[in-house]
Amino acid sequence: MKKNGKIMALALSAVMAFGLTGCGSSGSQDAGTTAPAKEEAAAAGEAESGDSGDSAKAAPEGATVFKLGTTVNEQDSFQVAAEKFAELVAERTNGAYAIEIYPNGTLGGERDMLESMQIGTLDMGIITSGPFINFSSAMGVLDMPYLFASNEEAYAVLDGEIGRELLDTLEDSGLKGLAYAERGFRNLTNSVKPIQTAADLSGMTIRIMENDVYTASFQAMDVNATPMAWADALTALQQGTVQGQENPINVIYSYSLWESQKYVTLDRHSYSTAIITMSASLFDSLDADTQKIFLDAAQEAAEYERAWVADQESSQLQALKDNGMEVIEEPDLTSFKEAVQPVYDQYSEYSDYVSRIQEVIGNMK
Repeated sequence: MKKNGKIMALALSAVMAFGLTGCGSSGSQDAGTTAPAKEEAAAAGEAESGDSGDSAKAAPEGATVFKLGTTVNEQDSFQVAAEKFAELVAERTNGAYAIEIYPNGTLGGERDMLESMQIGTLDMGIITSGPFINFSSAMGVLDMPYLFASNEEAYAVLDGEIGRELLDTLEDSGLKGLAYAERGFRNLTNSVKPIQTAADLSGMTIRIMENDVYTASFQAMDVNATPMAWADALTALQQGTVQGQENPINVIYSYSLWESQKYVTLDRHSYSTAIITMSASLFDSLDADTQKIFLDAAQEAAEYERAWVADQESSQLQALKDNGMEVIEEPDLTSFKEAVQPVYDQYSEYSDYVSRIQEVIGNMK
C-alpha cells in the first residue's frame, strides 16, 4: 500500500488532539469548518441523519467483523447499498466476513470517517464525492459542471478505466475506493421565479455545497453563491435569507422543500457520486481472492443502489408537483453550459481528465 507519511502523521495528531475520531464535533466535508456531529452528517451527506443509534446486526459467531459508517438514515439509498454489499460479502465468503452498518453519523461525519479509515481506526464507509478532493486533488474533476449529460455517461466513465484510476489516487492517502454508488444529479430550486436560462439566476442568493468548484460554477452565472452546511441551509431557506439551493430530487423530496421553495429547474448541473470506501491498510491485509470478493460485491451493490434510486425518482418528482412545486423539466441547458465555460479554463489542471472523459462519452454515440 502506498503511504503518505505526512498525511498519516497529521491525521494521527488530529486523533490525539480530538480524542476518538468520528465522535463529537468534526470538520465539514467540503470546507473543513467545525460543526456538531449531526450538522456535519447533514452537510456531508446532503441528508440529515434522523435518529441516533445504528442498525448494526449481530454477526455470525466466528466471523471477522468490519464496521461501515454512513451519515444518513436507514431509509436512504446509502443504506440500500450498504445492506446489499454486506449481504454479498457474507454470502461469497461463506460467513467468514460480516459487515456491520452504522448509519445516522454515529461513527462521525464524512471527513471524520475518511480520516479514521486513513489511520485504520474505521474499516469502511459510504461517502459522498465532496470531501475526497481533500485526499486526492484529482477527484475534483468529478465536481466540474455539466460534465455528464446522463446517468449512462456517468456510469461509462466511473465504471471504466478513468473511474478506477481516480479511485486509485486515494491510495496515497491510505484509502481504498471500491466502487461508485450515487447520490444523483443535482438540480436547482428557488422561492422567487421559474428559472429557464442561466441569465434568470443573475443576482439570486443560492445555497451551495462547501466546494470551490461549485462556488466558481455558480459565480460564473452571476449568482450570489452561498456555501453553507445543509443543517444551516434548511433554516436559511425557511427564513428566506437564501432564495434557493441545489440538490438531487431525492433530497428535495426527503426534506419537503416545497415548504420553502416553489420552483424546481431540472438542469442536472452536477452528478454526485457516493464512494464505497475502505481503509487501504485493511484491504491490503486481505488475500487476493477476498480482495476480489470485496471489489466485486461493492460494484454490484453500487449498481443495485443506482437502480433503486432510478426506481424512486419518478414518484418523488410527481410528489414535488403534487405538493405545489412548479417543475421546469426542459430548461435552456445551452445557456447554462455556456455560462460555466470559464470554470473549465479556471481549473485547467483537469483538462487532461476532461478530454479523456469526453472521449469515452463520444465513443458511446
